Order: sequence, then C-alpha cells, then structure tokens
Amino acid sequence: MIYVSPLSRIEDTVRRVGAERLISLLSVGTEMVRPVAIRAENHLLMNMHDIAAPQDGMTLPGEAHVRQLLDFARAWDRSRPLAINCWAGVSRSTASAYIIAAAFDPSRDETELALLLRRLSPTATPNPRLIAVADQILGRNGRMVAAIAAIGRGADCFEGVPFGLEL
Repeated sequence: MIYVSPLSRIEDTVRRVGAERLISLLSVGTEMVRPVAIRAENHLLMNMHDIAAPQDGMTLPGEAHVRQLLDFARAWDRSRPLAINCWAGVSRSTASAYIIAAAFDPSRDETELALLLRRLSPTATPNPRLIAVADQILGRNGRMVAAIAAIGRGADCFEGVPFGLEL
C-alpha cells in the first residue's frame, strides 16, 4: 500500500499506517524533519520544484528524479506501507504514487489507474512533467500522459487529505 500525504501531516500518516519507507519530493530549502519511525536509509528526499516547464532558478523534475524514485520503490519489499509526501500532497506526491503503481504492474490500464487516483483524492493534480518523464521511461507510449490529462486538475485546496493507494 502507498500512502500519500502533505508535509504537514507526514509524521501522523507514517505513524498511523505503520510506514517503513518514505519518499519526500520538496523544493530546495523546504525544511523536512524525517519522521521518527523512518530510518535514514529508508528515506528518499528528492529536491525539485512543482513545475512542468523550465523556469529560471528552479529545479525541473527530470529523468534522474524518476529513475531514483523507481529504484527506491523497487527496493521496497512491500511488507509495510510506503509513504510519499510533497508540500501539499497534491502534485508531486500523487504523480509519484501513480508512477510507482504503473511501474509495479505494467499491464495495469493507465486510465483505470488515473480514475482510481481521482476517486481516492479529489484534489490530486499529478505533476505533468513527472508523468511525462515516467511515461517515456516505462514505455507507456503517451498513455500515462493522456490518462492524467483526462482526469484534469483536482479540486482547489490548500493541501490534500492523506489517502492510500492499493497496489
């Protein structure tokens, strides 16, 4: 099970669900205190901005980020949950959960997975750059990009509500 959470609720989410591993996708300079229950070697902190196109002074999510995300996820034994957070729990983290779910089951229909993501999180607005890069790496021929585009932007919010995605 993958649990997605905003940064403000990650300590509680990790404790509540018993997560053993954590992926944090945050902008450079954002303070991240690793939850007590997560050992340092089980925490992947990636610095990137929540952008879809290059912008001066900002880190665009790229191939190295997606490959690091996938490598970390593939090392997960799935005996206990994986938690993922970004600042709001809306864009980078929901994209990452979608990417990992797609990678773990190459036969899983991209549209069904995107619709499930929308049902679980009405605010989910997966970062389109992360999705596009993963689509290429995973050989999905644009299907991931199209599926995420089809669900559209999620409901406006300050931050998302934590949710779980079954693999």
